[in-house]
This record gives sequence, C-alpha cells and structure tokens, in this order.
Amino acid sequence: MSEVKAPPNDPDQALRDRLADAVANEAAFDGWTRTSIRAAARGLGLPAEEAERLFPGGPLDVLAYVSERADQRMVADLETEGVLALKIRDRIRDAIRIRLERHVGNREAARRALALLALPFNTPLALRLLYRTIDAMWYAAGDTSADFNFYTKRATLAAVYSSTLLYWLNDRSPGSEATWGFLDRRIDNVMQVEQLKARARSWRPGDRARTAVRR
Repeated sequence: MSEVKAPPNDPDQALRDRLADAVANEAAFDGWTRTSIRAAARGLGLPAEEAERLFPGGPLDVLAYVSERADQRMVADLETEGVLALKIRDRIRDAIRIRLERHVGNREAARRALALLALPFNTPLALRLLYRTIDAMWYAAGDTSADFNFYTKRATLAAVYSSTLLYWLNDRSPGSEATWGFLDRRIDNVMQVEQLKARARSWRPGDRARTAVRR
C-alpha cells in the first residue's frame, strides 16, 4: 500500500497536517492554488517561505498529500472496525463509504480537486492517486491476489469508486442516502458480472450437447 511522502518521526508532520487542512478549506473558495496556500499560511501565522518548504511542489503537492493521508486514515478506520469479519462486498462498500464520508472533506474542495486533476498535464498524478486509493481499499479488504485478478479487481473497483464519488459530489439527499443506494447497485452489478464469469469459466463444450440430448 502507498504511503504519504513524509519520513518517519517527521518533526514537521503536525505542522504539515495543519497547513494541508487549512489549504483544503481555502480550496473550497479559491481552488487548489497558490493563492489558497498563501491564505492558509497567513491564517496559521506562517511565513510564505515556510509554506513553500513544507510543500515545495505547490498546490498539487498539497493535494497529493491530502489524498494519500486520507488513504492511510481510511485503512486505519477499517482495521479498527474489524472489516475483515465481513463479506468481501461489504468490506468494499464500507471502504468506499468511509473514504467519502470521513476523508474526502468539503464537497466543493473535492470538486475543485477533480477539476484540477482532470487537466491533461495532471493525468499522471490523477491516475497515481486513484490507483493508491484503490490499492489501499483492497489492502484493507484483505486482498492477497498476485495473478491477473490483482489488476482486474483494481480496475473494477476504480470504476465503482469513481462513479460513486461523482454521484456523491452532487448528492443532496439526507445523509447521502441516495449515494449509498447508488453504491449498492453498482456493487450488485459487479457481483452479477463476476457470477456470470464464474459460470462461463466452469462451462465445458460438452455440456451443451449433453443438455440437448436430455431434451
């Protein structure tokens, strides 16, 4: 599983967290920009050069940090709640729900983050962050696959998570219940496809002939 780019026992960890949170709050109004970083730094009483030192890559550096930290916190929450005792579909459902409910943050800031990552020159970062989130979910769900399933599972979950995130961003239902209903339907669809694939793998050419004879 990927980890936030901060060395062990980093003396700046707490300050970096505070600045990242402040930037995320500002991003809801001014987007993920250097303007937001400057405003966040002023709010914390930090000089501009200190903010630059903490996040030398600017807004994208902050965004990556916030995303990867959210992945770690999601995994910790899932482990605390004993997700491995659940069925696999429920583990994945809880992973997505916890990531959205607790660790995506302000909807407008998340919407602006997606808009920034959607720019062509940010595609590599967008794909890297999505992969790390999906990989963290499967890690927390106890996935140990090392064959081709490793990639197909992540591709499938990426589609489910991405579509649910977009739905959630525009959901105004109480408690985001419409989103969780949408998520359940998406997972049900995936499970149905997997069942069909399992039946296809178990089907043998002679089965149809034997069925025809019995008829």
